[in-house]
Amino acid sequence: MDLPIIYHPDYVAPLPEGHRFPMPKFRLLYELLLSDGVAHPEQFHTPKRPPQEWIELVHTPEYVQAYCEGTLAPKAQRRIGLPWTPALANRTCVAVGGTILTAQLALKCGLACNTAGGTHHAFPSYGSGFCIFNDLAIASRLLQHLNLVQKILIVDLDVHQGDGTAFIFQNDESVFTFSMHCQVNFPGTKQNSDLDVPLTEGMEDDEYLQTLANYLPDLLSKVKPDLVLYDAGVDPHVGDRLGKLSLTDRGLFRREMQVLITCIAAGYPVACVIGGGYADDMNSLVYRHSLLHRAASEVYRQYRL
Repeated sequence: MDLPIIYHPDYVAPLPEGHRFPMPKFRLLYELLLSDGVAHPEQFHTPKRPPQEWIELVHTPEYVQAYCEGTLAPKAQRRIGLPWTPALANRTCVAVGGTILTAQLALKCGLACNTAGGTHHAFPSYGSGFCIFNDLAIASRLLQHLNLVQKILIVDLDVHQGDGTAFIFQNDESVFTFSMHCQVNFPGTKQNSDLDVPLTEGMEDDEYLQTLANYLPDLLSKVKPDLVLYDAGVDPHVGDRLGKLSLTDRGLFRREMQVLITCIAAGYPVACVIGGGYADDMNSLVYRHSLLHRAASEVYRQYRL
């Protein structure tokens, strides 16, 4: 059995020419994993679009309906930063379905990776920062709703604080939110995660990985989650347009190995999403995202999951 990887052709929806959100990366990541032999076609699982009531476990029915039907106010659309189309609305829902399926397969197999997801700036009644529906929160609530898990740990290593996720679970002891992010970066107003670790601008590989090592093992033994949801944003990379940290490709790969081995060796299943990444060179960006799947494949074999 090989590592389950989740992908859907609808992860890509057309955007206007020159838009700064790197939409093609999702399809290119799928193609790279195949062409580099990281994965073979049989490993890929195709998610379904989730019913609206699943999304409404986190988001207000008014917001979900307005977004899905394209009647969201222009100001609310500008806050999201992605122009509405029926294809984008479908893509948004299918990507949520992808994270749900990733979480279900992680519970079954010990480890699973999405090729999208990590929309952690979405709040219950509005979207923000390219995030429309919060896939991490929806998957968490649904799995609890289905009695598949009780306690969840969200490990968010995107360079931007997972403010939407922090807000959604601020009074919920069943989901522990951990965000390690660049202090001087979007969002301007931070929320309170259960544990926030703000990092100084320009931090490099060794200091970053040591900081992570100072927190993650203790957190696992304190929270004892039934599932870890891991947001593996690659925007801490030195070449990222929106990042402000200085990790290298090697540093990112070491980070993925560190997170996965720390969790898996202690017996905690992990569902991974790819999070943010913004670079002018699309091939470099896609390669950085693939480091998660490369590391996960190695860990999956190593631990014979």
